[in-house]
Amino acid sequence: MAEGWGRRLLEGKAEVFSAGTKPGTVDPRAIAVMAEAGVDISGHRSKHASEFKDVAFDLVVTVCDRARESCPVWFGKAEKLHKSFEDPPFLAKEARTEEEALAHYRRVRDEIRAFIETLPV
Repeated sequence: MAEGWGRRLLEGKAEVFSAGTKPGTVDPRAIAVMAEAGVDISGHRSKHASEFKDVAFDLVVTVCDRARESCPVWFGKAEKLHKSFEDPPFLAKEARTEEEALAHYRRVRDEIRAFIETLPV
């Protein structure tokens, strides 16, 4: 969701990349709630941070505590910024209905958007 918002909100101001320390698949619920907000992430793919080891970043933003703790040192001189967001799949595990599960995704989606809008680009 962060990459989707970054690409939408920072278009023309910054190149946005997204990667993780344990990539998997793009969550269908994340795709759905982003589509509700007018952002199509259905073509995104989960990437490992090592794919970007040769990129000289100006800013590296981590959005979960596990990523911050294991953020590769090879990001070099990039400014590092951390903002922790709750994990929607974890929150949705206890949901009794799909709508209740999606509510967690929507809340985190909106929190991510608000954060992206504050980035120093």
